Amino acid sequence: MANFTKKAIVASFIKLLTERPLSQITVKDIVTDCGVNRNTFYYYFEDIPKLIETVVEEDAATIIQTYPTVENFGDCLEAVLDTALSKKRAVLHIYHSTNRDIYEMYLWKICDYAIEAYLSTVLRGHKIKENDLDIIKKYLSSLGFGIISNWLRSDMSDDIRSSFTRLMDIKKGMLKEMIERCEET
Repeated sequence: MANFTKKAIVASFIKLLTERPLSQITVKDIVTDCGVNRNTFYYYFEDIPKLIETVVEEDAATIIQTYPTVENFGDCLEAVLDTALSKKRAVLHIYHSTNRDIYEMYLWKICDYAIEAYLSTVLRGHKIKENDLDIIKKYLSSLGFGIISNWLRSDMSDDIRSSFTRLMDIKKGMLKEMIERCEET
């Protein structure tokens, strides 16, 4: 029952978030929508920012579980895009709120995870200095975060898939060259 109640609160919150901006949603609105009392809400969540954190964290965990290994960076980006687009209005309401930092924190987490998984596949059989590997990871994570952040800033109106596909065509071979320059002999 407890898990059901928590899920009901989350579902009501997401429903309300697709209807209106975050600044117009109160705990009272959430509990009225899902049919629980305020004490029940506070049993599960300290406040609305903690509820946001739970929602975004669950989405991040789902993406990570769906893609335990990443052979193509584009695959992970697709998962992030699909998740964001399935809740487009809710994502934009969080993104345009004062709680944007929560969303960005988990976006970084997803980008870091995707790069770690991707590089573990790409770097099999290569020996790279830890410092160089760290630089490559930060570069690729920043690239993913930046692309998604720009897309969010455009209210998800840009055709991010075709832009990303074109970018991957333009960058083709660059990672291989980076690896070769960093490889220990």
